[in-house]
Amino acid sequence: MCGNNMSAPLPAIVPAARKATAAVIFLHGLGDTGHGWAEAFEVVLVDSDAYSTIYRFDIYGLSPEAIEDEAGIKRASENVKAMIDQEVKNGIPSHRILLGGFSQAAANSANKDMHLLQCHGDSDPLVPFMFGTQTVEKMKILINPANVTFKSYHGLPHSACPEEMIDVKRFIEKQLPAISDQ
Repeated sequence: MCGNNMSAPLPAIVPAARKATAAVIFLHGLGDTGHGWAEAFEVVLVDSDAYSTIYRFDIYGLSPEAIEDEAGIKRASENVKAMIDQEVKNGIPSHRILLGGFSQAAANSANKDMHLLQCHGDSDPLVPFMFGTQTVEKMKILINPANVTFKSYHGLPHSACPEEMIDVKRFIEKQLPAISDQ
């Protein structure tokens, strides 16, 4: 179980194009499935030695006044940590694990040295664009501001677009460059 009291399905896994030397753990939000994102990541990770695990993260509401599910957030954080620990046990070095997400699921734990790509449509009716810009400013306080990139997409509602997925692909390629066979 992850987030609130709704049960979460098992993660969807997109295999690496060759021997995995990196992992992308991608969290998605309510009303979506890991399998929908898996199709997108099959394109993003083509010719990559990273593979992706897609997992759902739930919340109670999206307004600033919404009650936060503190226990659920803690459980979700523990689930993500367990996934990262499992990747390390599987032989993926921790510096080759990338954590990402869509919508509220992108609110992942941060460390000062991490790199962040935050994308947001300027026509999002569900998560107002203002929330995206406020979030990126807060992230610049938590992590090195030089490592923060914010991209906005004109006319994009609460969804992803091809331009955004290209930006995600480039970010992953930069953060997790292919390692040649030894």
